Amino acid sequence: YPNPFNPTTQIAYAIPRAGHVTLKVYNTLGQEVTTLFDGDRVVGNYIATFDGQGLAGGIYFYRLQTEETSITRKFVLLK
Repeated sequence: YPNPFNPTTQIAYAIPRAGHVTLKVYNTLGQEVTTLFDGDRVVGNYIATFDGQGLAGGIYFYRLQTEETSITRKFVLLK
């Protein structure tokens, strides 16, 4: 979890301070594939489910962005 996955995976993340959060998935060209979450979150642990069905196998990136930080991680969709 989340590597490698086929066709779904779960992305667990923690929010240390309440505020606006976005969680987006991008392909290797930097094009946005989907937005998993875009809104306000309170402090806590969360899980987002990404469904890669209908996408080509390969490397994707997810970016978690808050008001204070931005984290990008690579994950692999196997077909």
